Amino acid sequence: MELSVGIVASRFNQSVVDEILDACLSQLEKEGISKNNIDLESVPGALEIPIVLDLMALKKKYNVLIAIGAVIRGETYHFEVVSDQSAQGLLEVQLNHHIPVINGIITTNDDDQAFARTKIKGAEAAMAAVEMAHLAEKLSGHAIK
Repeated sequence: MELSVGIVASRFNQSVVDEILDACLSQLEKEGISKNNIDLESVPGALEIPIVLDLMALKKKYNVLIAIGAVIRGETYHFEVVSDQSAQGLLEVQLNHHIPVINGIITTNDDDQAFARTKIKGAEAAMAAVEMAHLAEKLSGHAIK
C-alpha cells in the first residue's frame, strides 16, 4: 500500500525552498515512498500554493498533499499577509477536500533563521505526511492504494 503524494513548492526564496524540498523528498524516500508516487508542481510564491493544492485535491489521486515554501520577514506588512493567507488557504484545502495538507512553509525573521530550519522542516513535513495519510485512511475507512 503505497502512498501517493502531491507537493507544491514556491520559487520565491528559491535557495531556502530547495533545501526544504530536498530534505522532504529525502525523508519521503526513507519512509518508503517511491519517486514515481510523488508529483511536484512549482508556483511563484506562497500565496499561489493553495490554488494548486486545491486543483490537485480535486483529482482525488493523492493520499496527502505537502506545501513547501519560505516567507522571510521584510520591511513591510506583506510578511504577515503572505504568512497568514497561505496558511489559511492550506487549511481550507484540507477541510474542503478531506485530505491532509502538510504545511512545510517556513516563516522566519531572516535568512539565517530560514537556513537553520530547512532540513528539519523538510523532514518533519515528510514524516507528518506519512502519519496523516495513514490516520486519514484509518478514520475514513478508505484503503490506501
